[in-house]
Amino acid sequence: MYTAAVITVSDRSYKGEREDSGGPLVKQMLEDDGYEVILCTIVPDEKEMISEALMKAAAKDIALIVTTGGTGFAPRDVTPEATYAVCEKLVPGIPEAMRMLTMKYTSRSILSRAVCGIRKRSLILNLPGSPKAAKENFEAVSKPIKHGLKMLRDKPMDCAELKD
Repeated sequence: MYTAAVITVSDRSYKGEREDSGGPLVKQMLEDDGYEVILCTIVPDEKEMISEALMKAAAKDIALIVTTGGTGFAPRDVTPEATYAVCEKLVPGIPEAMRMLTMKYTSRSILSRAVCGIRKRSLILNLPGSPKAAKENFEAVSKPIKHGLKMLRDKPMDCAELKD
């Protein structure tokens, strides 16, 4: 079992003006997928605060850090930039797959600016803020993410040896 963190990025939820519906759903999805969620937090759409939350989670050696929100075109949507700022390696295939595989639900999925990367031994994944879209995106990539975590955190192995 891997550990996980959920970081909701939302000005209104951070201020208590709107209930966070995305974060609890992502937490439940992760738990249903076998993760131990050990951190849930809400931060405003502020690049520095998002980056700080990501770095703190990675410093706790959390395997999978998932953000929800701030991946769109709105002027305050800066989650991808905050994620880029703290990652040591990028993993472009995961968000590419999310966009491609969720096209069956909406053509607007290509407008997502979500990114994925690695900081230390943590995989950081951006999901949309919409609970429905977060669920669809995570389900599209949950299986390969576990394979990636196995390679990142466990004994390195030859990918050809692993079966899907």
